[in-house]
Amino acid sequence: MNARPHARPHVPHFSSGPCAKRPGWTPQALSDAALGRSHRSPLGKAKLARAIDQTRSVLRVPADYRIGIVPASDTGAVEMAMWTMLGERPVAVAAWEAFGKEWVTDALKQLKIDPTIHQTPYGTLPDLAAIDTKTSDVVFTWNGTAAGVRVPDGDWIAADREGITICDATSAAFAQALPWDKLDVVTFSWQKVMGGEAAHGMLILSPRAVARLESYTPAWPLPKVFRLTKGGALIEGIFQGETINTPSMLAVEDYLDTLAWAEGLGGLPALHARADANAAVLHDWVARTPWIDNLAADPATRSNTGVCLVIADADVLARGDAAVAAVAKGIAKRLEHEGVADDIAAYRDAPAGLRIWCGATVERANLEALTPWLDWAFAEEKAALLAKAA
Repeated sequence: MNARPHARPHVPHFSSGPCAKRPGWTPQALSDAALGRSHRSPLGKAKLARAIDQTRSVLRVPADYRIGIVPASDTGAVEMAMWTMLGERPVAVAAWEAFGKEWVTDALKQLKIDPTIHQTPYGTLPDLAAIDTKTSDVVFTWNGTAAGVRVPDGDWIAADREGITICDATSAAFAQALPWDKLDVVTFSWQKVMGGEAAHGMLILSPRAVARLESYTPAWPLPKVFRLTKGGALIEGIFQGETINTPSMLAVEDYLDTLAWAEGLGGLPALHARADANAAVLHDWVARTPWIDNLAADPATRSNTGVCLVIADADVLARGDAAVAAVAKGIAKRLEHEGVADDIAAYRDAPAGLRIWCGATVERANLEALTPWLDWAFAEEKAALLAKAA
């Protein structure tokens, strides 16, 4: 049996959203927030515009792409794009985990546009080459947070496409390279890779997406929070800091703080490098640890943010799915009780296992301190399982 470790992660926050705050964060970082003021005041609008400008700078968004702050986090941003842009031409939706399946449901049951569905089980990507990116609009998740599976690149998207691509990039933005020339709509939320607070989403539109909005009127009614055009023209104010609804200026200040932190690190390359180094700690540990494995079957598709793991121990597997689930949940509960790791259980609809966030706001040393505790917790849970079965 593994000895109980002594060293603990300095910060036990490994949740996949809301994610860990940036290193060194304290509430003092929010002291300059525009509280008690209208978000439409000069100060409020300046803060919101700065959030847009710094997003463009850190993410290296092309100058002719619009960036807007929208309601309802990443979900609101994706659904805003789907409700306002789909229906003009055939639609393909790719899904391989819980969040992609939500976009399938929206297209199929809410918008009723009869999409072509490319869906695979957790852990594997659909055949990307089989997706019609030439003539269809395409909706997909770049990084499947609940499965730990990401698309490896944008090479499968046609450069001469006639439709638009809608990319849910909420756990990929700031951690993985996004090929802007292949993406017409990109969405994410502040609560993911940058460790910001929830409630707000980001909607990034290419000129092709703007042209779709200004030339096409969907057949279904649009709620006010989804409306991006007026009189057939884009509402430019949305992309200059004039939000559709009232934003939390406290959350805005927190997002500005994380963007300043990212710029201080060295920008996007530094954020990518931190996420890659963090994920490598777990992937290297998995490679030398027989009781655990990656949910993502293909190494080329494994996430560097939400790393999803499954129990691989033969003795536990032999006792069936219920035993596997009990051991996985037991590990997560035990480590939370120890104050070592919070919120590392697999997503509720995913296969039983663990999900450990490795985005840039996590420190590599904390992941290195975590792995011996994972080994210890597994040994404790397995021993309990075998003793119960004896």
